[in-house]
Parts: sequence; C-alpha cells; structure tokens
Amino acid sequence: MSSQVYRSAARSLRSLLSARRSSLVFFEGQAVGAATATSFRRSISTVATFYKRADSKSIPMGWISGALAFPAAVYMLQDKEVNAAELERTFIAIKPDGVQRGLIAEIISRFERKGYKLVAIKLIVPSKDFAQKHYHDLKDRPFFNGLCDFLSSGPVLAMVWEGEGVIRYGRKLIGATDPQKSEPGTIRGDLAVVVGRNIIHGSDGLETAKDEIALWFEPRELVSYTSNAEKWIYGVN
Repeated sequence: MSSQVYRSAARSLRSLLSARRSSLVFFEGQAVGAATATSFRRSISTVATFYKRADSKSIPMGWISGALAFPAAVYMLQDKEVNAAELERTFIAIKPDGVQRGLIAEIISRFERKGYKLVAIKLIVPSKDFAQKHYHDLKDRPFFNGLCDFLSSGPVLAMVWEGEGVIRYGRKLIGATDPQKSEPGTIRGDLAVVVGRNIIHGSDGLETAKDEIALWFEPRELVSYTSNAEKWIYGVN
C-alpha cells in the first residue's frame, strides 16, 4: 500500500514541479496565471488525498507542504493581479446647480466613502461651444440648446474618479436621470427634484468616459498615485 502511495504522490509532485516552472510565465499575462493556479489547486487536492490515505510516517508532511508553498503564493499573486487590472476611470461633473447649492462636499464624500479615488479635479465655467462638444450625442434632441445653455451658465466642478467598476457603480451612486425615478440613497434621489436640475453628470460607458476625460482634462492634469486606503479597500498590498 505504501509503495502505491509513494508512486502516486511522486507523480503528483512531478506534475506540481512542472507547473511551478510554467508558473513563471504567469507574470506575462493573467490568462496563463489563472490556468496555472487552477493546475495548482488540483495538484494540491491530489497530494493531500494521498497523504490522508498514508501513514503519517510514510510521507513526511514537511516534504509535501514545502512543495506546495510556492504554488499557493503564485495563486495569491494572481488574485492581486486581477484586482489591479479591473481599475478604471470615469468622468463626473457637478453641474452649475449643484455648485450653486453648495453640494460639492456632499457629492465628493459619497464617492470617497464608497472607496473611489479622486485623480483629477478643477472648477471651470465652460463656454457654449464647449458644452455643445460635451453633449454632441444629443445634438438632434429638442432640448439640446437649453441643455448647453444651462451647462455653460456657471461654474462646473469637473472630476475624474478611479476604482474597480467605477463607471457602472458611479452611475448607481448618481441615480436615474430623472430625480423622481431615482432611488432614495442616490445623489439625485436625495438631493434633486426635477430632471432639468439634476445636479450631476457621470459617464455612461468605457468609451464615453475616455472621450469625456480627454475633452475636459489635459493628460498632465491626471494624477496617478497609490492611496493609503487601497489595501483596506482591495486587499492588494
């Protein structure tokens, strides 16, 4: 029985060591890392099963645990890499009504409390032409001219926020376009009443976010940095 266990364990460990060598390519891409991690988990399960069947004196536990330590570490690194890859940026603007009503601190605090990171901010009074560029996708709508007049009527606080899923969830924080249809707890649901004065704008998709960030900010105005809070939000460091 013990000889069979030895042979089976040896086969599993040879597979494990082979996976260890192939794990080096993990650093070249997430897909390879994920496949390697899956292989590690299967090998770990197989070796553990054989060890259970054997007498503890037959197969030294230290020998097995040492062989498994490296794969486990690589799997943990793979999880961290996935988190880092999902970070994205979105454009958020507090419109003239939100600025005039003194809601800047309230709105910023909601994004901060969620765990998103502010990477660009400035106060600007956009021109009518600039507002038309921002709302270019609505140029055929009957309310287009009034919308542009309003956006250019006073100061706008333009911001870029960064975080995992910030585009989609940023829209959830904002609420529906019509405040009357926004859920309580959202920015518009709590702080706005009518659709013509809904206080805030947020990008509705990845491409829109890229275009709006490029329109409102120069590349040099975007700051890349690591927040001290990130390890408590994502657990990546």
